[in-house]
Amino acid sequence: MTLTEKVAYLKGLAAGLDLDKDTKEAKIFDAMFDILEDMALTISDIDEDLSACEDLVDAIDEDLDELEEYIFDDEDFYDDDDCCCCDDEELYEVECPLCGEEILLDDEMLDEEIIECPGCGEKLELDIDFDDCECDCDCGCDCCDED
Repeated sequence: MTLTEKVAYLKGLAAGLDLDKDTKEAKIFDAMFDILEDMALTISDIDEDLSACEDLVDAIDEDLDELEEYIFDDEDFYDDDDCCCCDDEELYEVECPLCGEEILLDDEMLDEEIIECPGCGEKLELDIDFDDCECDCDCGCDCCDED
C-alpha cells in the first residue's frame, strides 16, 4: 500500500465515523487529512524524481565505465610508465654538507654547476658522476650512453 493509498484509507475511516462537519473536531480532522494528502503527493513526486535521477546516474556510470575501459585498457598507454629512467620529473636527494638540509634536485638543477642551499644559503658545487648507469629497462632511451 502506497502512502497516498494509506491517507485515502484514513480519510475513509474518518468519513465512516459520521462526524458532524460543523464541529471543531471534524474541521481539524479534515484539515489534517488535507495536509497528509498533500504531503503524500509531494513525497510521491520526490520518489519519482529520485528514481529518474538514479536511472540517469546509472547511465552516466555505464558511460564512464566504457570511457575508462577505452582509455585505460589500451596496452600502449602504460608502456612509458614501465621505464625506470624516462620519468618526466625524476628527483634526486642530496644533503647539504654544512647544515644537513635535504635538498631535492631535478634534472634541470643538476645541469647547473652551483646551487644555493635553501636551508643555510651556502653556495654548493655539484660534482655528480652518472657513469654507473643502473638502467636495464631496454626502453631505447639511451640514458646510459656517454655524451
